[in-house]
Amino acid sequence: MRTNTAIAARHPPHKGFLVGALLLALTLIIAIVAARPGGDTGTSANQARAVDRATTAPGTIAAPAAAGLTARQDFFDFGTISMAAGKVSHRFWFRNDAAAPLLVKRIYTSCMCTTATLVKAMRIVGSYGMAGHGPMPDVNESFAPGEAAYVDVVFDPAAHGPAGLGHTERVVSIETDARQRLQLAFVANVRP
Repeated sequence: MRTNTAIAARHPPHKGFLVGALLLALTLIIAIVAARPGGDTGTSANQARAVDRATTAPGTIAAPAAAGLTARQDFFDFGTISMAAGKVSHRFWFRNDAAAPLLVKRIYTSCMCTTATLVKAMRIVGSYGMAGHGPMPDVNESFAPGEAAYVDVVFDPAAHGPAGLGHTERVVSIETDARQRLQLAFVANVRP
């Protein structure tokens, strides 16, 4: 028994295990924080509001809140898509949840491979792309309290050629006269 006691005194148990566990925990925390799409852009607030509207039919009006523009869904995952299959699209519904009218001033995308077409009351208002790449007309479209519209977002996975393969993240931004920016994000895993 003396031999076992002498060995235990020279090699304290669990010291390596504790250091490893702390490093693993720190790595997991960093990975979770870094993996949040959009960073701190109000995504969680929009997701919380989305729960209320998940079963609401498009264009219906619910009680206005003090928020301003809110999206029923502000994030979409296309999953794995094929570059060879061509463009993909998704429709993002949003509305004015403020008690007063809002003016949508600008809509723009984070990349030339993405376009956003605003449709309000079954009328195409305009199609918008990346700022700094061609003319960017102002939207200047007023939204009454409770009024809804949608943005059809089209992503061209072939726009970047072979360099565009793999994980892709893009954002469509909608800015109002109240200095609010609603961000609608999507991801895709692009394969040949």
